[in-house]
Amino acid sequence: MQRDPRELGGAWRTSQRHTFNEPPAELAGYVERFWAVAWNYDRPYRQLVVPLPNVHLTCRDGRAELHGPSSSHVYRELSGIGSVFGVAFRPGMFRPFLGASVASLRDRTIDATTVFGPGVTSLTDAEAACRFLEARLPEPDSRADLAARVVAGIAADPTVTRVDEVADRFGTTVRGLQRLFAEYVGISPKWVIRRYRLREITERLATGEEVDWAGLAADLGYADQAHLSRDFRTVFGEPPTGYAQRYDGFGG
Repeated sequence: MQRDPRELGGAWRTSQRHTFNEPPAELAGYVERFWAVAWNYDRPYRQLVVPLPNVHLTCRDGRAELHGPSSSHVYRELSGIGSVFGVAFRPGMFRPFLGASVASLRDRTIDATTVFGPGVTSLTDAEAACRFLEARLPEPDSRADLAARVVAGIAADPTVTRVDEVADRFGTTVRGLQRLFAEYVGISPKWVIRRYRLREITERLATGEEVDWAGLAADLGYADQAHLSRDFRTVFGEPPTGYAQRYDGFGG
């Protein structure tokens, strides 16, 4: 199937505007960022959405939804003139709001009013979301704090490639870490490690940097380059070379 040329060489940027806002100190323990996307397409466009271990609250056209952590990529159709506002919760920190295992949200989208009540549908910007969430802050949860620290540690350290390394670093067992992630993150520690290491690959591809695929596969703990490519396709929907074409300098 021929690719939509609007995917290539950064062309998608001409029809979309992305904005991001940092949370205030009162919310920084729970919220990673506020974000918004506005678009203008004269014909429908399939937007690739790649997963990170965040729970997202999205508000659009009077509807509010909660998107649990996703184990693979998804596509969203954008058409006409539209916009969406969102809240990305810190991985591990949505459990206190939900009051249930975050694994129950994995690969699911639910009506946000079931968690936050009907007022959530009126949120359209970061200022309103701050007021709304600050009025609903949950009780402190030390296990949520631990889960958030573990995920942040994985994201920040490119040398981390194994679950047992992470368990040792945080003074727990592999099984204990798996239970913590199921309850608070909603997805396995192995998946989180692989996802953040794969993100580093996309950052290299976006700059046009040459990648030693065989060496990189070994560094990330893959048996061979084919296993790395298969994981990349699962998460990003296409092989690394195809993904690279989405960025400036690859349109050709």
